[in-house]
Amino acid sequence: MESVISTFALYFQYPFVRYALIVGIMVSLCSALLGVPLVLKRFSFIGDGLSHVAFGAFAIAVVFNVTSSMTVALPITVACAVLLLRAGQDAKIKGDAALAMLSTGALAVGYLLMNRFSPSANISGDVCTTLFGSTSALTLSLQDVWLCLAMSVLVIAVFLRFYNEIFSVTFDESFATATGVKASEYNLLIAVITALVIVIAMKLVGALLVSALVVFPAVTAMQLCKSFKGVVLCSVTVSVICSVGGLLISILASTPIGSTIVIAHLVAFALFRSIKILTRA
Repeated sequence: MESVISTFALYFQYPFVRYALIVGIMVSLCSALLGVPLVLKRFSFIGDGLSHVAFGAFAIAVVFNVTSSMTVALPITVACAVLLLRAGQDAKIKGDAALAMLSTGALAVGYLLMNRFSPSANISGDVCTTLFGSTSALTLSLQDVWLCLAMSVLVIAVFLRFYNEIFSVTFDESFATATGVKASEYNLLIAVITALVIVIAMKLVGALLVSALVVFPAVTAMQLCKSFKGVVLCSVTVSVICSVGGLLISILASTPIGSTIVIAHLVAFALFRSIKILTRA
């Protein structure tokens, strides 16, 4: 135990470890908050599609050697979130078809750009880091941390401010519209802040694993909690514990950060599911 504590004390002397921990906590908070309405509305696939779009945007930033890649990825991902929501309302292009076209197209464009025009000699390493977050959390700059903090505070503030409206749109959109709630505007709001969460979460777990941070905490909390508020609180707690625990384990075991965090979420889901089954017996 003393050796573990001394190892953590040694690692936390380095700023990049502290940066990763701060971003990990904020990302897990935001993704858990947004994950509950997305899962309940069966919109969780949007997170997966937007993560592929964000990969393409990050690839553009890498090709043009932009210092802060999030400044490029953020507007592109938000614009695609709006486009995806509008396309899903088009009778000629169904939501799942629009998502498939946008996500696979973004992945293809992103990989092509990185393969042909990347200034780095280690193209495979860059692609692996962007897709799976193998080391990206440990390369965060102070500017990235402040940007992540600002966007996280914005997401949390918006969710708390419009909590009642998000709740009503999540459970009964038709009734919410009948009572005067502009459901389409709040759906757009959810899509936009989801795009924000996707962009900041990519720095932690990578493009292909980011949807796990959105889906797993909500589904895990739903195993034991029944009320919307209870699911949100439990989801946030599980998300923070798994993200921090996965990050610390990855430091000790020298494993990829993104994969370790997702596996921590898998373990949490299995534990909650087992408790649910045992309490029913």
